[in-house]
Amino acid sequence: MDLAEIWRVMRRRWYVLLPGLLLTAALIAGVYLLVPVEYRSQSTVTLLNSKKATVAFDGNPFLSTQASLTGMADGLARNLNSDDSRADLKARGVTGAYEAKIADNAQGPFMWLSVTGTDPAAVLKSDQVFTAYAEKRLQEFQSQQSVAPEAMIRMATIVPPQKPEAQTKTRLQYLIMAGALGFVLSLVATFFVEARRRRSDKPGRHRPAPAENAPAGNSAAGIAPTGNSGPAAEPGAAGSGAGDPRTARTSAGASP
Repeated sequence: MDLAEIWRVMRRRWYVLLPGLLLTAALIAGVYLLVPVEYRSQSTVTLLNSKKATVAFDGNPFLSTQASLTGMADGLARNLNSDDSRADLKARGVTGAYEAKIADNAQGPFMWLSVTGTDPAAVLKSDQVFTAYAEKRLQEFQSQQSVAPEAMIRMATIVPPQKPEAQTKTRLQYLIMAGALGFVLSLVATFFVEARRRRSDKPGRHRPAPAENAPAGNSAAGIAPTGNSGPAAEPGAAGSGAGDPRTARTSAGASP
């Protein structure tokens, strides 16, 4: 079946295809209304060496980097994603989904702190609270190990929480899936009706009516067929002549 044949079937069975397309449009509209747009705000922070470790660099923390800072950033990210931190952040008013992770392709102990939600204002505020909570959690983490204040790792904000941006990828995927599903089902229904009609219109699908053959039926029943055959008519003619008295007297008088 080529494209021309498909187009002819769609035109011929438009009364099946059109309602399917209308239902598809309604499905897409429903997905558009039910699936909200998500917004995301993100900040970037880095871990700095302690004041005691930067004395040799005139107190400049960006000149003193150690591999242990990256390990500390990974441990802090795992702690921020724990259930205890989630409950604490929820009590502080953080809404939506949040995530702490090592920045992609980072050349140092950089972390991304992001919050995702449907309300842009709430997302921005939640990201600000999340960034402040990360610094507080870092200090608590070291205080539990009885680290001296001069030897504590510090945190600096490289990129503050940004204005939330719309994340339309998920919504667009749902819209495409709804449209494709509705269109495919409409085509399946159209060609199903076309196949049913073609099978019903094929020759030989109906039983032929029984032929009326009365002579054959009579012969099968043992009844002789009626006809004007010569030998069958002679006995009748002879009988009718013998039964007439005037004919018999005329014949007797004419005889010598």
